[in-house]
Amino acid sequence: MNTPQSNTVVHLPRWRQFWVLTKPRVTQLAVFCAVIGMFLATPGMVPTSILIGGVAGIWLLAGAAFAMNCLIEQAVDAKMKRTAWRPSATGEISPFHITIFSIVLGSIGMFILWNFTNPLTMWLTVATFVGYAVIYTWLLKPATPQNIVIGGLSGAMPPALGWAAVTNSVPAEAWLLVLIIFVWTPPHFWALALYRRDDYVQSGLPMLPVTHGERFTLLNILLYTLILIAATLLPYIYGMSGLVYLISALVLGFIFLAYVVALFISYSDTLAKKTFRFSITYLSLLFAALLIDHYFI
Repeated sequence: MNTPQSNTVVHLPRWRQFWVLTKPRVTQLAVFCAVIGMFLATPGMVPTSILIGGVAGIWLLAGAAFAMNCLIEQAVDAKMKRTAWRPSATGEISPFHITIFSIVLGSIGMFILWNFTNPLTMWLTVATFVGYAVIYTWLLKPATPQNIVIGGLSGAMPPALGWAAVTNSVPAEAWLLVLIIFVWTPPHFWALALYRRDDYVQSGLPMLPVTHGERFTLLNILLYTLILIAATLLPYIYGMSGLVYLISALVLGFIFLAYVVALFISYSDTLAKKTFRFSITYLSLLFAALLIDHYFI
């Protein structure tokens, strides 16, 4: 769905207003990473009940967390062109109804995870998305320009949730996947923050491009991308993947690095937007390569 680039109120159907609160594109990526974690956790196929229950439960709890995020950031979102159209920011959905919506989604998600996966997965998922909605959104985001680094652990947890759903444990392999997403998050998000920096100036949030400037942010993006490339080699080094994944990780990593180096040498908002978009493709293809390597090689 294309988001409006002005403060004009967009009157969406009621069901779609609530759907928007769940940030479906972000939720889809989180669930995709959780599903990869499920399949990597077993040499065979994931039992259908666990797969369906895990996907549904994680999706619902993620949606609940994002809805609460929209509620907490209601005033901030109203100041930003990127988010001013959200029904929470326009006031089309009241704080009371957002709260009830979030509680209902979260409760159903907890019930599903408890009954179709295991209590460990449910509690880890609850902790993850409470960490996102409350600790990151409420406490860290308005307090420090390192908010996305510190709070990135919540967004990095989906592979561990998927792994726990299948095995009722979170071994080292799962944490390697978490580490990859954790290190990927800063360059991914700061590319967005660069070309949306005017929005963040308006919002008053202490994002790195606002507090430390463009060059410092670009340097951090470059350094984190180098760390990311190193982190993506760990599954091969640890023995959980083979050459197909290794080659894929190196190729994807150097393409990502090429974007970042070009951005560092000659910044433009257009290139920052392309870098942000590729970062999403990069993570999806990287995890898909892990899955192909796991099952077909």
